Amino acid sequence: MNDLKTGPQSNPPAGPGRQGGTTVLGLTGSIGMGKSTTAELFRQEGAAVFDADAAVHELYSGPAVSPVAARFPDALRDATIDREALARLVVGDQQALSDLEAIIHPLVRQAELDFIAQHKSQGTEFVVLDIPLLFESNGDEVCDKTVVVSAPARVQQTRVLARKGMTKARFDQLLSRQMSDAEKRARADFIVSTDKGLKDAKRQVLDILSQLRK
Repeated sequence: MNDLKTGPQSNPPAGPGRQGGTTVLGLTGSIGMGKSTTAELFRQEGAAVFDADAAVHELYSGPAVSPVAARFPDALRDATIDREALARLVVGDQQALSDLEAIIHPLVRQAELDFIAQHKSQGTEFVVLDIPLLFESNGDEVCDKTVVVSAPARVQQTRVLARKGMTKARFDQLLSRQMSDAEKRARADFIVSTDKGLKDAKRQVLDILSQLRK
């Protein structure tokens, strides 16, 4: 597999970043693909990284407490939302999951927009939105370009099943909620392959930034 997606999308037209402004990159990838590690590689190169998972953690002890507790009162613990309790309430219940997403997604989106606005005002060259469900939640609508982190299915499964408490059934359930890796790759402007080690992944990140700066 080529490290960077070939074709016309690999040579992006003039955009905000290429004109001296801020380029917003959407970064995503299925579970076990190495997305968080890749986000850190972008951070090391000076990009400002918005961590959607961390934002959700903050929301569960802040603005999301009241609306989530109103829908899922058993998830409230000491004025915060207990993520494990909440997970038990929504697992296997599509309506409950949809209700939760309807509460959380707009709050996360606002946090993203605030983050982008802050860094645009500061003249930050690259903003990376690290979002697990980037395409599924239409988060790519606010991005100039998208980056998908990928690895062969066997590598992905080995990584995920090595996690504490993970089972094949749980892994399959998580995958069922996500767009397939093939579809993500087809929609991406850039692809970072993580099956050849950290040094190779870093080279790909540097290549992406170099292309965007041209």
